[in-house]
Amino acid sequence: QVQLVESGGGLVQAGGSLRLSCAASGLTFSNYGLGWFRQAPGKEREFVAAISRSGGATTYYTDSVKGRFTISRDNARNSVYLQMSSLKPEDTAAYYCAAGRLIVSRVASDYPYWGQGTQVTVSS
Repeated sequence: QVQLVESGGGLVQAGGSLRLSCAASGLTFSNYGLGWFRQAPGKEREFVAAISRSGGATTYYTDSVKGRFTISRDNARNSVYLQMSSLKPEDTAAYYCAAGRLIVSRVASDYPYWGQGTQVTVSS
C-alpha cells in the first residue's frame, strides 16, 4: 500500500517561490530513490529533479531548473521536498513525485510509485 501524497502547489507570480512536499507511506523510505517530474498540457512528462536513496548524497536537476530548484529529503518525516525559487511562467505544470527501489534515476519509467500530482501555475 505504497502511497505518495503531494501538497504545496498553487498560483504564484513570476519571480516567486513555492515549496512542494510529498509524504510517503507504506514503504521503507530510506531504501527509495525519489524524483520530481512535471507535465504541462500537450507536452511530454519531463524530469525535474532526483535525489538518491538513503542520505540523499546525490542530486540531479534538469538544466532549466538548475540553480533555482532544490530537492531534499527528510527520512524522519518520510518526505521529499522541491523548493522552487525564481519561478517562471514556463514552470507552469502539474508536478508529480515518484519513488522507486533504486539509487537515483532521471527516467520516469524507472519509478513504479507516483503521487497524484499538484498544480503549479506561474503568472506573468
